[in-house]
Amino acid sequence: MRTLPIRIIFLFTLASLLSGCFLFKKDLPVATPYPEWVKNSVIYETNIRQYSPEGTFKAFEADLPRIKELGIDLLWLMPIYPIGEKNRKVPQGATSGLGSYYSIKDYEAINPEFGTADDFRSLVTKAHNMGFKIIIDWVANHTARDNNWITEHPSWYKKDKNGEIATPFDWTDCAQLDFANNSMRKEMINSMKFWVTNFDIDGFRCDMAGLVPTDFWEDARSALQKIKPLYLLAENEDKPELNKYAFDSNYGWEMHHLMAAVTQGKKPVGEILKLASKIDSTLPQRAFKVNFITNHDENSWNGTAKEKFGNGENCAAVLTFTLPGMPLIYNGQEASLTKRLRFFAKDTIDWSNTERIPFYKRLISLKHRNQALWNSPYGGKLVPLENSAPQKVISFFRTIENARVVVLINMSQDTLTADIRSALADGKYVNIFNNNKINLNPENRTCYFEPWQYIVLEGE
Repeated sequence: MRTLPIRIIFLFTLASLLSGCFLFKKDLPVATPYPEWVKNSVIYETNIRQYSPEGTFKAFEADLPRIKELGIDLLWLMPIYPIGEKNRKVPQGATSGLGSYYSIKDYEAINPEFGTADDFRSLVTKAHNMGFKIIIDWVANHTARDNNWITEHPSWYKKDKNGEIATPFDWTDCAQLDFANNSMRKEMINSMKFWVTNFDIDGFRCDMAGLVPTDFWEDARSALQKIKPLYLLAENEDKPELNKYAFDSNYGWEMHHLMAAVTQGKKPVGEILKLASKIDSTLPQRAFKVNFITNHDENSWNGTAKEKFGNGENCAAVLTFTLPGMPLIYNGQEASLTKRLRFFAKDTIDWSNTERIPFYKRLISLKHRNQALWNSPYGGKLVPLENSAPQKVISFFRTIENARVVVLINMSQDTLTADIRSALADGKYVNIFNNNKINLNPENRTCYFEPWQYIVLEGE
């Protein structure tokens, strides 16, 4: 038998060893594109407890035509599970309350205050028939202190220095899960599958996602994606690696706080476009931000949109729709919600103010139809437009193929004039708020602004 040269034997042996290593290496996750319907969606956060006097699925289902008329296509329901009773949180000064939605007593059951499993199934079915998609809140970091896992699987929880089940932060109604335990991880993913398989939901908004190991979310995404394509939103901003494989989008907290600081005169307006550029360079192309002027946390704990943005509220709202990312509307925002909804008690939204409805309908319609504003990677890049009042006016342009949008906003209480000094956006447009036709050209780039005026131009 002819013998192989020593060098060939060495290379063959080395290749075999290397291939053996890869055979035993855990499969790398593959980035999955989000469902196509996400590309131009607007998300509507729903607080079932506070949405209606009844605070039930049935009452919310009855109002779906109104939400459809607004133009919403993606519904996010805050936690719908039974709330823990042990150490239940109560309103300040009270002796009893309804507790925190985020203290989960049973991952595979319905909060009886909201209705039954059949009621929820009916809501999902009707929503789907009307063209909505539905995602539900998922709380993976912790459970209630009377969740059945506590007694059945105490090893699934972290322990404090005294050997007792740990409490996250000052959330005394919650127990900290231990993601070093593979059995717990498997059961957690099975519970997530339960809602996709039995109720046909379309994704999850994942609470405190950054406190949970990234590889758990990657495993969960891989398992869930085998059932149906889903949209996953991470409540996180400081771990962009979450968006590499597991999540399609994360929170725009930094932009939210910056917009508030700008309207309050604490930051220069130019910082907004700088931050937008930073975000674009940080997130993977497959992912995008969710932009908002309010949500359940901001409203209850930090103040209403009016408190935070003052007369610049609409200016900030326009930015949430025109900066790269998905706009979020918190229920009641379209009705100029003027109170901080209590978190641990019943506090029904007042729906009587309808003056902002046309404003939001126009923005939502623009988001849907104009590809320049679609979510990454479908939409257009943001291009700053230099203007003569950069301390007070933000101006930018987004375009892709034949779709064009120009945004001009006076982020101040002053009446002023600003010249657009760039020819990049020259062309014919329609102002989406008054249908006036505008031709931007070298002889006509001067804009006249009332205090807090916003101009959104769509290319003809």
